[in-house]
Amino acid sequence: MHVGWEVRLGGINVDKMLGGEVMARMLANEGVDTVFGIIDGTYFGFYSSLRKHGIALISPRHEACAVHMAGAYARVTGKLGVCMASNGPGVANAISGVAVENAEGNRVLLITSSRRLGIGYPDRGGAYQYFNQVGVIKPMSKWSGTATTFGRIPEIMKRAFRKSWQGRPGVVHVDVAESLINNKDSVVIPGAVNYRRTAALEPDPALVAQAADLLCKAAKPLIHAGSGIIHSRAHAELLEVAELLQAPVCTSWGGRGAIPETSDLALPMIAIDLNNLARNEADVVLTLGSRVGETDWWGKPPYWRHASEQTHIQVDLDEDILGLNKPVDLAIFGCARRFLAALRDRLKREGHVAPAARKAVVERYQGELRKERARLDKVFQEKSLPLTAAHVARACQEQFAKDAILVIDGGNTAVWTNLYHVIHTPGTVLGTPKMGMLGAGVAQALGAKAALPSREVYCVIGDGAFGFNQQEIETAVRNKLPVIYLVCADNQWGMVKINQSFALRPLKTLLFKSLGPEETINADLLPMRYDKLGEAMGAHGEYVTTIDELGPAIARARAANTCAVIQVNVEPVKHMWAPNLIKFKDMHQEPKG
Repeated sequence: MHVGWEVRLGGINVDKMLGGEVMARMLANEGVDTVFGIIDGTYFGFYSSLRKHGIALISPRHEACAVHMAGAYARVTGKLGVCMASNGPGVANAISGVAVENAEGNRVLLITSSRRLGIGYPDRGGAYQYFNQVGVIKPMSKWSGTATTFGRIPEIMKRAFRKSWQGRPGVVHVDVAESLINNKDSVVIPGAVNYRRTAALEPDPALVAQAADLLCKAAKPLIHAGSGIIHSRAHAELLEVAELLQAPVCTSWGGRGAIPETSDLALPMIAIDLNNLARNEADVVLTLGSRVGETDWWGKPPYWRHASEQTHIQVDLDEDILGLNKPVDLAIFGCARRFLAALRDRLKREGHVAPAARKAVVERYQGELRKERARLDKVFQEKSLPLTAAHVARACQEQFAKDAILVIDGGNTAVWTNLYHVIHTPGTVLGTPKMGMLGAGVAQALGAKAALPSREVYCVIGDGAFGFNQQEIETAVRNKLPVIYLVCADNQWGMVKINQSFALRPLKTLLFKSLGPEETINADLLPMRYDKLGEAMGAHGEYVTTIDELGPAIARARAANTCAVIQVNVEPVKHMWAPNLIKFKDMHQEPKG
């Protein structure tokens, strides 16, 4: 322990300490063990103090990837993900990551340096590597603030931690001048319990009782789960309550993986028509940790039963969301996990037994789900057997462990993979369902692996998306993160190309299924050897052109025990016509009911 430290007013008084070490010390007090970011002299006092306080630093090749890594780390652990970026261009690079991870609702703290005090906020004119970082980030984040003096560093960090754990998760930003980070002064460092709530927000017991009464009396109750279930680690409680009520569970795209899709109560998003049916038949809906957003059709008809005919119970940590998009009959402000635990205990105490009629509904829905799965699986029975991402998804399920983390990235590749992957273990699928950000998955896979080193992590990604951040293969090799990337290569911007084709020559597109490069606008890419690119950066490479080659290639990649890049050459025309593509597009249209 440093000489001069003493406990005072719940904190530690330090005679002299670098501003950056104050920040590192406070991160350690919060239980942070990993920071993602690229080194720079402007915050040397910060990152040089991390190891001293038991915090690892993992450096990607691009600052946006640092934010994505922190977001994935947070999502798979339920902890705070932390990243850093240096003033000016470093922060500018990080901004796309801020927009995405905040939209996805991942709990991330971004720490940035800014130029020395006195030349910014506002810019005195012509300052080098300076822009209004707080002003730019504030509208795209939960909160953004800067320390104006050394003594206010703990205050700003405390506020950032409070904001990180309040309400819906998102990105919080702390900006500190390099002249404060790299110089010493005296300061009081508070203990973590002295400045924020550390216990989960308990729901009102009276409201839990009302919710239980409504759900028990319902003829056809339905549970709609959002990403709040994943962030609160409420998977077990959700499944227990669903089983007690015999209530089917649908999810938002961001909440996919809230429960195992092998459960008879799961209504996976792949069965879009079935979800619409269940949402229209339900007389009572329990919404947990979901904003009921655009891809949930805002909770409106004809995709949901009219609000006047459907009782809606909504539970959320963000009070502003309650009743925002779908009218609410019973609004409950609190932690979804604590609510479900209280609801489960009440149902058990009262000896609730679900009526047989509910089980009949569940069986009917499962019958419809089996029909949809059989319809989709016809792709495996086609005589020509063109290679698509469907075959990649099936081969991965056969090869990887049931609790492996899957990261999905791309346009049509993401559609195919989502449709053909079945979640066995809750919380094992990552992506950017809210933002649809190409390339984020490369870094998200690394963040997940850094967080859970004992778990297998693999990423199914389109070649266009992979091109955004393919440099991070070197990051994986350097940091010994054995992630496996399966690059579905069709040498085109497939999702855009099919939209262009219908806009430019709809009849020819219907007849011939594809247009030539001269008939579309910049929709085609040159062939590349992504496996060789991976090998050039020290990764294991595999090249797959047939379905039979898939399984053995994945097996060799797993055995290599290093980062691997498997190039899978999918059939371009077939791959462009992803199943249910029209239904996915419909999700982004305003409901007409």
